Amino acid sequence: MSAEPARAAGRHVLILGGTTEARRLAEALAAGALAEAAAEAGAEAGAEAGAGAEVRPRDPASPPGPPAVRVTTSLAGRVAAPVLPPGETRIGGFGGPAGLARWITAHGVTDLVDATHPFAERMSFNAVGAAARTGVPLLALRRPGWTPGPGDAWTFADSLADAATVLPGLGGRAFLTTGRMGLHAFAHLTDTWFLVRSVDAPAAPAPPRLEVLLDRGPFTLEDERELLARHRIDVLVTKDSGGAATAPKLAAAREAGIAVLVVRRPPVPEGVAEADSVAGALRRLRYDHAH
Repeated sequence: MSAEPARAAGRHVLILGGTTEARRLAEALAAGALAEAAAEAGAEAGAEAGAGAEVRPRDPASPPGPPAVRVTTSLAGRVAAPVLPPGETRIGGFGGPAGLARWITAHGVTDLVDATHPFAERMSFNAVGAAARTGVPLLALRRPGWTPGPGDAWTFADSLADAATVLPGLGGRAFLTTGRMGLHAFAHLTDTWFLVRSVDAPAAPAPPRLEVLLDRGPFTLEDERELLARHRIDVLVTKDSGGAATAPKLAAAREAGIAVLVVRRPPVPEGVAEADSVAGALRRLRYDHAH
């Protein structure tokens, strides 16, 4: 597969995506938010504001973004029919930090944003390696984690394997929301009944007492209340993904007085510029470009 020549003019932002924040950032960039903000900042400071077959061109029906900012979102390809963001989309792996660095160079990427899921730790470290090889600035867009509040009955685990060890002591009917890729960690639990919700059907190995609900969020508080009651759930198992989109299940568990087992986030690379919101990422991208 031949590489697309690098484009000399304008900025090219590569977003390592798969999260709601990644999609919203792509939407903002495609709508011209960064170019408009940069122009405003430049006016105030008196400065100038300043792929091949694997890349899918922007949908002609969508409004064009400003020519100064090109945005490409990279998705891992684990969901069969992902919701594609505006701009260009690349699906599939890069082949480690070296492969990502080659893609960045070949496609004239000027800004790299790691907006992957908080548990996609390998990709985050690959991004650091690629940024070091290419000299392209890296920004990590990381949503804040969850913290328990009054009325929450949370137990923490350091990994899925640790959660599987703790789970039998917390309940017998579990709503498992840790993702279909990690279902194997609970496959040996023969006495626990599991409800799993995912966009695509999980593959074996899986727990023997399992019901799969194929659905795509976001889900409301009323949705989660009804689900917990209908399936007589007595323990919720989740990763500390953070963000508001998945918070209703925690509120529903609090209201129902059921236990919550939370898998802590894995370590992240140190020394990386961070933003905890799309607005913060836009501000940081504007600032880094101006300086």
